[in-house]
Amino acid sequence: MHLPLLAFCHSSLNNPAFLGFPPGLPASAQHAAAERPAPEETVTASFGRFISGLKARHLTPTVLRRSKRMMLDSLGVGLLGSTTDVFQLALRHCQEMYAPDDISSVYGRSGTKLSPTLAAFVNGVAVHSMDFDDTWHPATHPSGAVLPALLAVSDMMPQNRKPSGLDLLLAFNVGIEVQGRLMRFSNGASNIPKKFHPPSVVGPMGGAAACAHLLSLDPSQCSHALAIAASLAGAPMANAATQSKPLHIGNASRLGMEAALLASRGLEASPLILDSVPGVAGFNAFYEDYMPLPLYLAPDEGHSFLIEDQDIAFKRFPAHLGMHWVVDAAASVHKLIVGVDSGTVSASQVKDILLRVPRSKYINRPFPECEHQARHSFQFNACSALLDGEVTVQSFTPGAITRPELAALLSLVRVEHPEDNPANFDLMYGEVQVTLDGGDVLRGRCDTFYGHWRNPLTNESLRKKFRSNAGAVLPREKVEGLVETVEALDELPDCTPLLLKLQ
Repeated sequence: MHLPLLAFCHSSLNNPAFLGFPPGLPASAQHAAAERPAPEETVTASFGRFISGLKARHLTPTVLRRSKRMMLDSLGVGLLGSTTDVFQLALRHCQEMYAPDDISSVYGRSGTKLSPTLAAFVNGVAVHSMDFDDTWHPATHPSGAVLPALLAVSDMMPQNRKPSGLDLLLAFNVGIEVQGRLMRFSNGASNIPKKFHPPSVVGPMGGAAACAHLLSLDPSQCSHALAIAASLAGAPMANAATQSKPLHIGNASRLGMEAALLASRGLEASPLILDSVPGVAGFNAFYEDYMPLPLYLAPDEGHSFLIEDQDIAFKRFPAHLGMHWVVDAAASVHKLIVGVDSGTVSASQVKDILLRVPRSKYINRPFPECEHQARHSFQFNACSALLDGEVTVQSFTPGAITRPELAALLSLVRVEHPEDNPANFDLMYGEVQVTLDGGDVLRGRCDTFYGHWRNPLTNESLRKKFRSNAGAVLPREKVEGLVETVEALDELPDCTPLLLKLQ
């Protein structure tokens, strides 16, 4: 803030009329009406100090290992996502509607560059275009809102000021931690959402925090970045299972980055955006129950990251996380039907299919009509696994979705919602009961699928997924180079090798 403007603000704050008090109001009443927490006492200010003050020494080996896994997975699903129709549409829009600005790289596109904010947008869209990205608890997709923004900011920095790999990891963890802390302000955030898509709410905040840290903003600017991002947050769940859902991640990445850049230029916003202020909605507008807590960082002590205690879920196939329970349950029934021989199940063998799943309207889709609906359908995923023994990337192609055998099975599905099966990724289960034409009843149940945070993918499985995804657009040497680069990211003096290998 310029000094003359600062002086104006101080003089104005001593003027009762400027503050909106009626003439003649006693000074004691003016003081009571104007009383508010000092900046150092607010939740918002504590987050600003945390974002600005976190150091590499706070990153434990567990945090480094888990965040590298998140980065590798996010890059892989983003590269595969760059082959999708929704990504192509978003990229064409950015190229045709905005002036060329060859600064930041686009996933899987050699020679294609956009402005930093547009690159953050399209790469974020790519990450979520197949619903293949990571999921945390409380429920959100944390990486896609942060990593594309950080890579775009890194691209825009001069070559002699590129962040190191450790700088990138630290900023990434700032963005992940802020998302997790904000979601823990609400008990309802632990459940599968009904109103707002969580990455569109906490994602811009995480992206803003991560970019603010990477840009070395001061604590006040970091707080303003969060408040600016809050004005850019929120997308309705009605757009789940449509081509617009990936835009939620793209916008989270782009708008979080823009919030940090605007704060770096001096734009200010509410200093109480995260606090609970009676009569004035801030970030609590997104939650029915909201209990904010400060985020402290002791200067001479370590920090306990949420990711250290709450691991991440990585998906084995590209669909809503809830689908993984019913797929594993249905796959176990498939094995019972076909026995030791591999093969498919015929619809003529089946008389009835009963799914016992949580009550969640947007993933209860009896007859999905497109790939995005199919990725959000308990019925489709259970029947695909029952037919084929698994669900893969190819399960969502037009030919697979419109199979007559699949349609026949879908017509046999009934759904129940047991009271002991809540819509919560930490507590739910999936159960599939199949009655065969001869009368035999077969059951499969999954309480924790492989890839869930309680049963995480091994490094071998995660790398296999990455190689399959990234190999769809990159040559093998670049794929292997990315695996090695991410694994040694904390040792890189600057992040240029990572940026180059993504093209």
